[in-house]
Amino acid sequence: MKVLLINGSPHGNGCTARALREVADTLEQQGIETLTIQVGNQSIRGCIACGSCAKTGCCVFDDAVNEAAALFAQCDGLVVGSPVYYASANGTLVSFLDRLFYSTGFDKTMKVGAAVVSARRGGCSSTFDELNKYFTISGMPVASSQYWNSVHGFTAEDVEKDQEGLQVMRALGRNMAFLIKSIALGREAFGLPETEVRVATNFIQ
Repeated sequence: MKVLLINGSPHGNGCTARALREVADTLEQQGIETLTIQVGNQSIRGCIACGSCAKTGCCVFDDAVNEAAALFAQCDGLVVGSPVYYASANGTLVSFLDRLFYSTGFDKTMKVGAAVVSARRGGCSSTFDELNKYFTISGMPVASSQYWNSVHGFTAEDVEKDQEGLQVMRALGRNMAFLIKSIALGREAFGLPETEVRVATNFIQ
């Protein structure tokens, strides 16, 4: 069982990384393999709606998105971490996620998703909601914790002092591990939920 963690911060050892490390360490303690990749320090452009991915199965821009897609396809869970910029996720991360979720045609049903956000002070809730929408449109159960998944601080050292935030990260890791294991047992015993042929309704005809 594997979980892929995405660091959407430009800082490899900042607040977001510290929060993600707490989640990853807890997952490892629960017997879940983890891999963390950083995308917030890369030049990642947004989707241009070219439609190429529908034909080739991958994004026309061959960058970190296609690299992460292969890992995402093989994992049982995805944790996305972002700093808060203007009460929103890092723009680089949003571009990355838009293209990752749109260009990948593999079934994401029952892969467990979780969002982690960090802020000096405010904007965590709106950023948290923004990131969770990628999971809920994809049939991915969302792992929760004992509070919203956020830490506070201007530096990683500040986050060390946010003992409640770090506890939230550990609870998230344990809950996510439990969900992944439970889904694996359910898949073996009952299979995945039945699906219907997708219907798309346009509101303007």
